[in-house]
Amino acid sequence: MNRRQWLKSTSLGGSLALFGGMHIANALTLEETIKFNPRSFSKLIRLSSNENPYGPSKKVREAIISSFDHSCRYPYAYADELAEILAKKEGVTKDHIIICGGSTEGLKITGLTFASNGGEIIAGKPTFLAMMTYAKQWGATINWAPVGEDKGYDMSEIEKRISSKTKLVFLCNPNNPTSTILPSQKLMDFCDTISNKTILFSDEAYYDYIDEPNYPSMVELVKKDKNVIVSRTFSKVYGMAGMRIGYLIAKPALTQKLRKNMVAYSNVPAIAAAKTALNDKEFYEFSLQKTREAKEMIYKTLDTFELPYVKSNTNFIFFKTGKDIRTLHKEMMDKGVLIGRPFPPFFNWCRISTGTTEEVTLFTKVLSNIYQ
Repeated sequence: MNRRQWLKSTSLGGSLALFGGMHIANALTLEETIKFNPRSFSKLIRLSSNENPYGPSKKVREAIISSFDHSCRYPYAYADELAEILAKKEGVTKDHIIICGGSTEGLKITGLTFASNGGEIIAGKPTFLAMMTYAKQWGATINWAPVGEDKGYDMSEIEKRISSKTKLVFLCNPNNPTSTILPSQKLMDFCDTISNKTILFSDEAYYDYIDEPNYPSMVELVKKDKNVIVSRTFSKVYGMAGMRIGYLIAKPALTQKLRKNMVAYSNVPAIAAAKTALNDKEFYEFSLQKTREAKEMIYKTLDTFELPYVKSNTNFIFFKTGKDIRTLHKEMMDKGVLIGRPFPPFFNWCRISTGTTEEVTLFTKVLSNIYQ
């Protein structure tokens, strides 16, 4: 079941009530609320899609409004300017950058470009499905490699499965939904080896949330002209999921092929927002700190009820429920909290996104009510 099917199968009607009619005071000052734009505390809180509960920031919102005067223009020239900025940030040339309508578009066009008509993609299971679901529609085959006992990628199993049919190896690092990362001391060698056999795609949507110092990005292999494609997004730490803008980094020989299958472009307001977000260091650091605080709140509750979890490298936590996720989903939703969909084969695990302090407080109270 994919995300869209999961949402359609759930009732989001107005009959849901907040747990116990409780009132939670705003955890931010007025100045912080204006600058960092926390989402409103709603009747049904959505901790299901790994959205940043803050943003766009005040500076980004101002940039969006200013960009309206240019919205009669096609976005190409504006995208080129953003590509120059991103190239400088990543230490590559503009020819290495493709601006996408969200990183999901980048995943889809990569699967279409390199694995359609019978090409094979090797991917861990579970993982983010956008590339594989789309590529299958164009005739690709998927070779699933189950994650290990630690819920991380089984690197030896993935490498063992590579054959002449393999056109791509997909890594989501940190992985969605398990929140794991590959060990830094092995990551570069593993990805380098893979890129000598086929194309390696590294989805780094959650890279900013990694707390491990000097953790490598696979952009370093792109700089060495390896067969590596990296995706990044403005949806997560920058709080711009609704703007739909992201980018790919790859050597020019690969970006030239990818550009031929671009099916959409971002828009002028999103490009203006992205340019401003890159310079809004205050919001960036605030967003990371609030994510850490929310995770600690959730960890504390899970520890109280001895519910095992994976220590997260993202803005969500994957924990063992001890019951079918579909049962827990209904119980939580009836009390005003929407949690993540099932991720087969882990039907007794739950992915919970971090939210505002108010939202996480409600989640912890509802979970406590169910498990006490």
